[in-house]
Amino acid sequence: MAELKLFMILLGCKPAGRHVEQHDFFFGIAPKLSDLVDEIKNYWPEADGKIHLDGWREVNAVEAYRVTVVAKGNASIQTDKLFFINLGGYLPNRFEEQHYVILTAKPNYAAALKEAKSTFFFQNNKFPGTNTHIDDKYGIDVDDIYQIEDILSPVQKELYEIELVPEEGLPEDEIHLGYFKLDLL
Repeated sequence: MAELKLFMILLGCKPAGRHVEQHDFFFGIAPKLSDLVDEIKNYWPEADGKIHLDGWREVNAVEAYRVTVVAKGNASIQTDKLFFINLGGYLPNRFEEQHYVILTAKPNYAAALKEAKSTFFFQNNKFPGTNTHIDDKYGIDVDDIYQIEDILSPVQKELYEIELVPEEGLPEDEIHLGYFKLDLL
């Protein structure tokens, strides 16, 4: 069997009745990216199959961990889990919400949230007078925070788990950006 990999994918589509392209992140496990096409279509049924990828990443390294996929129940005991964080905020005179996404390995949600609030984006994209999503008054906040294993498809949650193996000096994952049609993957 081919080695399983964790993929982080930025999906884009313009569902019926919308005026601008919508986006969402999808995480999936497969030997290769093209093996996820049916799962991607099932993930966003309102797109009516008209989804494309605006970016993707094979997740191999996060901080000082090698990221591997193992059969459910086969991961070694580990204290850290893999988290996806979506920060959102506003800049003066920009009529849109800015976003900054993070993958981090932390023991719990509180530690992942602390990591998010320590980022340059969170610390430096502030200005008075904007509303935020919780009680911070600076125009930037954590829109979403998820443990990756919790947002996999139900089938993948039953079959796999993510193992974080400590390893120093790993190369950064390559990020592929552009317009990628599903039928050409």
